[in-house]
Amino acid sequence: MAARALASLTISFGMVSIPVKLYTATQAQAGVSFNLLHRDCGSRLRQQYLCAREGVVVERSDMVKGYEFVKDQYVTFTPDELKELEEKGTQTIEINEFVPASSIDPLYYDKAYFLGPDKGGAKPYALLAESMRQTGKTAVGRYAARGKQYIVQLRAIPGGLVMQQLLYAPEVRTMADIPIETTAVRDGELALAKQLIAQISAEQFDPTQYEDDVRKRIEAAVQKKVDGEQISISPSVQAPGAQVIDLMEALRASLDKTLAKRAEQRAPAAAPAEAASPRRKPARKVVPEEQAEPARRRAGKR
Repeated sequence: MAARALASLTISFGMVSIPVKLYTATQAQAGVSFNLLHRDCGSRLRQQYLCAREGVVVERSDMVKGYEFVKDQYVTFTPDELKELEEKGTQTIEINEFVPASSIDPLYYDKAYFLGPDKGGAKPYALLAESMRQTGKTAVGRYAARGKQYIVQLRAIPGGLVMQQLLYAPEVRTMADIPIETTAVRDGELALAKQLIAQISAEQFDPTQYEDDVRKRIEAAVQKKVDGEQISISPSVQAPGAQVIDLMEALRASLDKTLAKRAEQRAPAAAPAEAASPRRKPARKVVPEEQAEPARRRAGKR
């Protein structure tokens, strides 16, 4: 089934305008949602807001939004005042600059959308995509929607263009915030680590090789419940504490295990049991004792 466009937009840079359509690139189905129910009757629960001072339920019609500028002190805003502060949508992606594709750290990546050419935009769309592919450049600009302004990256992928929402600099922490002890790496450890990496490396990432096992497990459990079956509960196992290990030994063991697994995968399939077993000698003919005695006498005479 063809994807449904979310909006019609225009990519603008210089005097060039490219009409495009916006499509979702991902599907939010990573988790299985549950509802809160009343244990006694099984009815769904309704969320309510309580006044922290008076302890009474407050209806939505009596709510206002406020900003806490000092502890327990707020300035309030009406819906019209908040509407005035929102960014006005222009339905335009304004390209500000082109930068090397490798210069944007994936840490800044937020949500992704596909862009497809709209009516009359096929030629300039293809030209922009191919130009970015051949130059190794990616476009950075701004886009306003839902009252907000976003930094966006336009990047060319096989088949078309992707609009990648980016996070603002204050939204991304740096490694300088993380306490990391400085330590030296020995040549032997580095060599073993490289061997291990080489053994479990692939030419490219294939997302179809990975499945959400937790989702599948939850869906199976839900179906069991629907069918009236019980779910067995495994005994809780305490996670082992951190252990001090010999890094070289751990690397060697990991490498040996990986090599053994690879060898097992490459080994030819086992032959059928009857073909693999050694050929048996023909069974000896059993001669009755009364016939065997004359035969022994004749052999003795020779």
